Amino acid sequence: MRLSNATLSHLPATVEKPDYDRTAVTPGIVHLGVGAFHRAHQAVCTDDVLVRDPAWGIVAASLRSPDTRDALGPQDGLYTLATRSGEGERLRVIGSILELLVPAESPLQTTLLLDAMADPRVAIVSLTVTEKGYCHDPATGVLNEEHPEIRHDLAHPERPRTAPGLIVAALARRRAEGLHPFTVLTCDNLPSNGTVVKRVIDRFAALRDRDLGAWVAGEVVCPSTMVDRITPATTDADRAAIAAALGMEDAWPVVTEPFSQWVIEDRFPDGRPMWETGGAQFVADVAPYELMKLRLLNGAHSSLSYLGYLAGYETVAETMADPAFARFVPALMQEAAATVAPHMPAGTDLGSYQAALVTRFRNPALKHRTWQICMDGSQKLPQRLLGSIADLIAAGRPFPHLALGVAGWMRYVTAIDEQGRPIDVRDPMAAELKRIADAAGPDPDRLARDLAGVRAIFGDDLPRDPRFLDPVTAALRRLYAVGARRAVEETGPTA
Repeated sequence: MRLSNATLSHLPATVEKPDYDRTAVTPGIVHLGVGAFHRAHQAVCTDDVLVRDPAWGIVAASLRSPDTRDALGPQDGLYTLATRSGEGERLRVIGSILELLVPAESPLQTTLLLDAMADPRVAIVSLTVTEKGYCHDPATGVLNEEHPEIRHDLAHPERPRTAPGLIVAALARRRAEGLHPFTVLTCDNLPSNGTVVKRVIDRFAALRDRDLGAWVAGEVVCPSTMVDRITPATTDADRAAIAAALGMEDAWPVVTEPFSQWVIEDRFPDGRPMWETGGAQFVADVAPYELMKLRLLNGAHSSLSYLGYLAGYETVAETMADPAFARFVPALMQEAAATVAPHMPAGTDLGSYQAALVTRFRNPALKHRTWQICMDGSQKLPQRLLGSIADLIAAGRPFPHLALGVAGWMRYVTAIDEQGRPIDVRDPMAAELKRIADAAGPDPDRLARDLAGVRAIFGDDLPRDPRFLDPVTAALRRLYAVGARRAVEETGPTA
């Protein structure tokens, strides 16, 4: 038996089920990038809303792989959310996703997606497409007009492949049909993410058509958000355990932690769901919360993962069980916190936030793989680590732990681990980074200099500043000399 509308009544009483009539739910949101994070975060918050307001169902799209659609399609879009901690597991079936599409699969699927985005009932198009999905330059935040898929979408506007291309194609249809534009709500970990997506789609629309560009620039609203929930990749063991608890098959459940945070700039001209019902926080300015999360949680997570992977640890919890890493992570957070504190609202307790992060990283029930967090580092490094470092340099403060985090990334993208085994580096710049690493060979000084020279990641200022390059190079030398674990152990407290 497989999870579906017809089998919901067969679930054990301990499993939470949608407490609303799914046949009465209509689409109000189109979501691009229906990965595990969306299904553990925004889709859950929306599920809480549907009990009171059925007008906010989700039409979801995978922009590349059909895997999620193929798994959830036969299940009527239903899936299980497994919330795990050291205290146990809570299972809940989520019903907010009404339809799943894969535009890359065929022109028909693209048309169906654009039809859904042009539906006058849809007021919000949201995104979790990861940093690389915006086809922008991470160092500047502007649209990469030479990106091959952006060039394709400008040449073939009726067959867009990218998130910017799809959004602008749908907005063009709404404009032609006299409809209000939808609100574009990005839920990716980008600094000023609403500003980034606004800049990208405004520019893309202007390149496509000057009048369309003026309309998009003047009418389309893109609130910023901050999202947080640790969501490791689902394993076969997870599927088997959840199937046993359900008494039926779920082809793609999602595993997550109890903690969830969603801070949203409250700008929705055509209305929005009452997401506060599900715990979302609406504010006038997301920037302080976003900075706190990117620099403290994400910066620590990335550094922990690069160094933990190199030290031979498979998961975050295993890495945090090592006393050396357990000391290193709070020290790295303390460095970054000095750059965050001046921006936070009065009364914010950064110490408690950092302590909560350490507890979350230690959660033994989450098998969050270090390798998974290491993905797409070229897109993540500027906002997670380099911003903190630039601010600390300006303040004349040292940053040995952050420097070791950057060095850990540099060592990782050589694609060879400390035992000489290949690393499966998943990154849009992997080939270029490997070419640089191969040319540098076993020379950490050259490797640090040449990787820091990648402008798309490091920009123009940091690579020329010895206050940045010298400590990062020294940290990389240490990694090569003694290995990641000992380098972490020997990185002393920040002065």
